[in-house]
Amino acid sequence: MDRPTTNWIAVGKPDDIPVLGARVVKTARGPIALFKTRTGEIFALLDRCPHKNGPLSEGMVHGTTVTCPLHGLNIHLDNGKAVAPDKGCVPRFPVKLEDGRIWLGLTALRQADSSAPYTHSSEGDEGERPRLAKLEK
Repeated sequence: MDRPTTNWIAVGKPDDIPVLGARVVKTARGPIALFKTRTGEIFALLDRCPHKNGPLSEGMVHGTTVTCPLHGLNIHLDNGKAVAPDKGCVPRFPVKLEDGRIWLGLTALRQADSSAPYTHSSEGDEGERPRLAKLEK
């Protein structure tokens, strides 16, 4: 059985993302926002609110949620789901920290996947060549 692969790209260092802030990486899947919590956890979501496609990266991060700047919809960073009573969800992407760099996986996670913000790894996926991307402010 073939295992699914994730295309990983290096997107910067943890210090490139401000605490309680975000940075955006432009990808073929659309803009992906990387968020950092007060405790230093890093999460990645598609940078579009499910309500009106607002830029989540411009929202306020509090705890493990982000508030859309357009209409105040709150999204859980760990699973991409809207905080009740709101409805909707945003695709979430895997993030890992390796050799002092943030690596972003370009294959969206299913909603049922683990909510771990990132994993530590010393090995890359077989057969994949790491790529670099630029974080935007």
